Amino acid sequence: MLYWLLYQKLFPYFRPFRIFRYLTFRTAFATLTALLIALIIGPFVIDRLREFQIGQYIREDGPQGHLKKAGTPTMGGVLICIAILIPALLWSDLTNPFVWVSIFALCSFGAIGFADDYIKVVKRRNLGLTARAKMGWQFIAGFAIALMLVTLQGNGFYSTRLMVPFVKRFRPDLVIGALAHLPHWWPLAFLPFIVFVVLVLVFSTNAVNLTDGLDGLAIGCTIVAAGALTVLTYVSGHVVFADYLELQRMPMASELTVFCGSMVGASVGFLWYNAHPAEIFMGDVGSLALGGAIGTVAVLIKQELLLPFIGGIFILEAVSVILQVGSYKLRGKRIFKMAPLHHHFEILGWSESKVIVRFWIAALVFALFALTTLKLR
Repeated sequence: MLYWLLYQKLFPYFRPFRIFRYLTFRTAFATLTALLIALIIGPFVIDRLREFQIGQYIREDGPQGHLKKAGTPTMGGVLICIAILIPALLWSDLTNPFVWVSIFALCSFGAIGFADDYIKVVKRRNLGLTARAKMGWQFIAGFAIALMLVTLQGNGFYSTRLMVPFVKRFRPDLVIGALAHLPHWWPLAFLPFIVFVVLVLVFSTNAVNLTDGLDGLAIGCTIVAAGALTVLTYVSGHVVFADYLELQRMPMASELTVFCGSMVGASVGFLWYNAHPAEIFMGDVGSLALGGAIGTVAVLIKQELLLPFIGGIFILEAVSVILQVGSYKLRGKRIFKMAPLHHHFEILGWSESKVIVRFWIAALVFALFALTTLKLR
């Protein structure tokens, strides 16, 4: 909005507004705007949530030390979404379809999380939507995003080819070329791509959701992941860097740098209130929205296969739950003392703050490794 007004409309009459054309300037200000919004309206949101008695319900089978957190205001993800959306709309080029796909992902997955949190609050329990309903709506949202990408591909704005880490020239296409030109069978050509995108998005949203179990853990890892994506979106759209790193250059992807910068700023602002001991929890509305946004940006810039490193802690947390459930059902034995993984270390005797900081460090190492893969090809 500000890009359109100050640069596209007013720049011819006031030359200093030229600065608004620069992506780095707009990203920096989007980050600061998101940070300030989160810091300024944070106390208001916390007070309103307390006023409406929207408190967290703690799982009874979790660590006993968490029972004291019962009643802490939840659904703080609403604050995160607001702090991301406003700067993204203010500082982005809103004619860019990649920006709108990312905003749709944030809002759609956030809406699913909002419904889940709302049911928990109304029914005063730790269970919101049923697992089937929650996954079903996530698959629908992921399917809608996949269809958007297929439309962009048809208009020449997007590629369905995968970029494989460490390999320069192996870029498999997820569209079946033999079917793409047949009159009645062409929709099936996109089926592998659609299935892949949906699975990536659903796994990403649930991975962030499972990580959200300790004060500041998920949001701290989100800051790291969003920071890595900010770098990746910038170099993917930059002609010099993309050529030097031998990346598939996507000029439209560069505008996502502003969106990712907004995600960093909003996450830092939320961490101010979510740091241990937390004054507010993000709830599913926050974790699902952030997971959907991270996964969507990775798909848009063709770095889906880097997600295990960009969000390394998220992946470990999700895999720990999968392994725990699978092992218990198949063997009747548990691998970890408790899943997700952060609870395992708590039961081992690590303090909550130690688990949080060490997981943040691990997340940073994963993200740095993801960035090094850009040149290790």
